[in-house]
Amino acid sequence: MDWFTVALIGLGAMFTLIVLHVPIGISMLLVGTAGVAHFIGFERALVIVASETVSAIGSESLAVIAIFLLMGVFANVAGLSAELFRIAYAVIGHRPGGLAGATIGGCAGFGAICGSSVATTATMARIAVPEMAARNYERGFAAGAVAAGGTLGILIPPSVIMVLYGVLTENSPLALFAAGLVPGILSVIFYLVVIEVVVRRDPAKGPAGPSLAWAERGRIIARCWRSILVVAAVSFGIYGGVFTVLEAAAVGAALTFGFALASGNLTRRVFADSLLETAGNTCLIFVIVIGANIFGRFLAFTRAPDVIVNWVEAASLEPWMILGLLLVMYIILGSIFDTVAAMVITLPFVYPLVVGSLGMDPIWWGIVMVMVMEVGMITPPIGINVFVLHAVAGNLTLMQIYRGITPFLVADVARLLLVTAVPGLALFLPKLLGYM
Repeated sequence: MDWFTVALIGLGAMFTLIVLHVPIGISMLLVGTAGVAHFIGFERALVIVASETVSAIGSESLAVIAIFLLMGVFANVAGLSAELFRIAYAVIGHRPGGLAGATIGGCAGFGAICGSSVATTATMARIAVPEMAARNYERGFAAGAVAAGGTLGILIPPSVIMVLYGVLTENSPLALFAAGLVPGILSVIFYLVVIEVVVRRDPAKGPAGPSLAWAERGRIIARCWRSILVVAAVSFGIYGGVFTVLEAAAVGAALTFGFALASGNLTRRVFADSLLETAGNTCLIFVIVIGANIFGRFLAFTRAPDVIVNWVEAASLEPWMILGLLLVMYIILGSIFDTVAAMVITLPFVYPLVVGSLGMDPIWWGIVMVMVMEVGMITPPIGINVFVLHAVAGNLTLMQIYRGITPFLVADVARLLLVTAVPGLALFLPKLLGYM
């Protein structure tokens, strides 16, 4: 049996386990260990498993993920997500569709604290959907704004998925954070344009709210100083060179913990649940990373990534055609799998192809990957953000959500094509700040 056939058998076994509802990290770990054992023996394979486990547990970059997750949990307990929503509503809530725009702004702000799209969607759904329903917003339009805005959680730095990409590809998370800023701002702008277009065509979908005096807006923003402080401390600390990424995460977690404690919401039970939630999500990510590394070792033995790269080179396809196929593939995967799973399963094949064969910049490709999986998170027939919103909101049908998402999905595809065609939009800032 040739080595590439072994790789195909391994991939088939992994996907079979996933279909049987075995966790993705465990599936990759089991198949990867068996595959490595096929080449070098079971005892040596176990040594590699132990080495990868110790390396993951001792990784400073992966520790950042745990602390950012904890920061997001404490921020939610402290009510910072509601503060961010109130700030955005005070600024633009008086405009037609202003509450939907405030939802986008709140999602962007909470994404800068949370780093998770699913958590951002679930949190903002509890806050924004009832508010928009009370102001007679069209239900599908309201749902679309929340689902689309929730995707900003993995694009607005700091982002858990960017840290994970940096760890798996040995690229700087700091450079990825800087590269994500401009595309993140573009996301917000494109979504606000979509809202403006929709309400101009049908004002009943997003009635204007009451107009506030500038003094009252200032008072609302001043009362929401906690969320502003957390976002400013983490963002300016990182990009101003005051903190490392790990230190910024620790500062953010300490601030949100203090605010959660002062709010009175952080009871002993809530504190224990917060730690358990963070520990559970962290362990899940660690298992996926360990499994991905072991599975990557197995694929390296089979030389499957090299074979695929050679096939693509022999096909003499234009780079834009290859990128187009990859983008379509990731949209499909993103609509079916969790973003972490979609990334770690494909990186051993895609990364050598894009960076090695096509000569593309790894930081730029990391941002494009995040963006295209972001699109997948709201793409029918599944789209994980859609199902999270459906579960949390409760009174919305899937068809209502999908109809409401459609204009935002068009904006996402346009933005994705723009950043893909103009890499400088992502690379300008990290080069300017000296991270590349």
